[in-house]
Formats: sequence, C-alpha cells, structure tokens
Amino acid sequence: MELIHSVEKMQTRAHELKRAGKSIALVPTMGAFHEGHLSLMREGRKSADVLLVSLFVNPAQFGQDEDFERYPRTLEHDRQLAKEIGVDIIFAPHDEDMYPSGYKTYVTVESMSRNLCGISRPTHFRGVTTIVLKLLNIAQPDVAFFGWKDAQQFLILKKMVEDLNLPVKMAGLPIVREPDGLAMSSRNRYLNPEERKDALSLYKALQVVESLIEKGEDNCETLKNKMKKIITGEPTARIDYIEIVSMTTLEPITRIEKGNTLIALAVYTGATRLIDNIRV
Repeated sequence: MELIHSVEKMQTRAHELKRAGKSIALVPTMGAFHEGHLSLMREGRKSADVLLVSLFVNPAQFGQDEDFERYPRTLEHDRQLAKEIGVDIIFAPHDEDMYPSGYKTYVTVESMSRNLCGISRPTHFRGVTTIVLKLLNIAQPDVAFFGWKDAQQFLILKKMVEDLNLPVKMAGLPIVREPDGLAMSSRNRYLNPEERKDALSLYKALQVVESLIEKGEDNCETLKNKMKKIITGEPTARIDYIEIVSMTTLEPITRIEKGNTLIALAVYTGATRLIDNIRV
C-alpha cells in the first residue's frame, strides 16, 4: 500500500494508472476510520482496479469555534485498517499543499447549500465542494464513494458533478449504525456515557416517523413535532434543526413525497453535534 503526501506525486501516479488502462475508485475521508468508512472501501475494492483513499482533515469545511483542532487524527491506525481492506493508495496531503499561500478559489452549489446544515454552518459546504473537486481533479477517479449519513453533502456533491460535467460516477452507500442504532461517526468518541445514551433519540425519532409514514401520515409538520417531542425529552439533547425536504432541491415540503423525501436532523448532545436522516 502506497502512502502519498504530495499533490504533484498523486497527480503523476493517477495519470500513470490511467495510461495503463486502470480504473480508480476514490473514497474521500477525514480519517479516524470506523465501520462506515470501511464499508465504502470494501465497495470501492470491488468496483475498480485501484482503490484510493484520501485522508485529509479539511480546514475549509470547519467554521469558527468548531472542532478542527481537536478532530481525531489517527493516521497509523487508519493505515492499518486500510491495509486490511486492500487499499492500494492512501493520499494524505498537508494543509499547505491543498491550500497554499494566496489560495483564493472556492466552489459553491447555490441554494442547496443554504438549508439544513448550511444554516448553522454557512461556510461548510463551500469547503466540502471545493476539497472534493480538488480531490477529483488530482486523483481522476472513475467512481467516488460517499455515505448517505451526510445526505445533504452527497446530494450537493452529485449536483456539482452534474453541473460541472465531471466524468465520475457518484456512489452513495447506506448509513452504517452501531448495534443500538446510533449512526457511526468519528465524533461519537466525544460523547460521555449520558450523552451517548441521549444520542439514541435521533434514530428513535426517525424510526417513529418512518412508522407513522408507513401507516399513512404525510403531514410534515405533524411528523416534525413528533420528532421534537422525542428528542427534547432527553436531558443533554438540544435541537439544531429537524427538517423534511425534497431530495431534488433540499427545500422544505409540507407533505411527504414518496421516493423523493429526506427527513434530516442535527442535534447537539452536550457539546457534540450529531446528524442523522432517513429517506422515504
């Protein structure tokens, strides 16, 4: 397994692979691997000749007073897990290589970046789209894998790829959960035992509304109120947002549109902000 830090070397390596007729699968990550990341890598391993994992804690997607400095960085542990999966290349660039002095260029997907997480994290998706576009240009993958846990992110990135005519297939894989239902996240390690227990309210709320929808309830305000009641019943939980939106536009809807509805929420448990969602 190769470990590449240099942008120039990664570009050269990608061009060599392309000239040799090799297909490339990319899994973009910020490291601190868990089973969610590994599920993407396993699918990538089956999908291309070369499996490339990028590992970069992207400063451009963190807002002021967010957890950039304390975000877990576990390169050696991540390398071992990636090796066991069969990853061919880890690309782990340095901040100054991705954003050199004088860097001025950012990419924004209009409107879709302003709702949901974009309200409390107004510069977040600009940072996400910019770094993913850079990674796609550097690595030249045929297919890139993302998890549906970050549903807004995935839909925004798909739109960017479509609008900019990028020759890459965007693949979204299901949310991977702990045995008790908590969506796997690198930030789960921040939670103390009480917060970890209260964090289960996210998935519980989603399960309840999914059941109500199956029974015929389609009023979005009714469903959101049900979720709010469940989550606010936990002592360490504080709601950032609960929204029901169209998956096409990410704009709020008033009635469930079967096959095109995203139910998404962001909740603080203690100081840790967690997200989760279902699609119906």
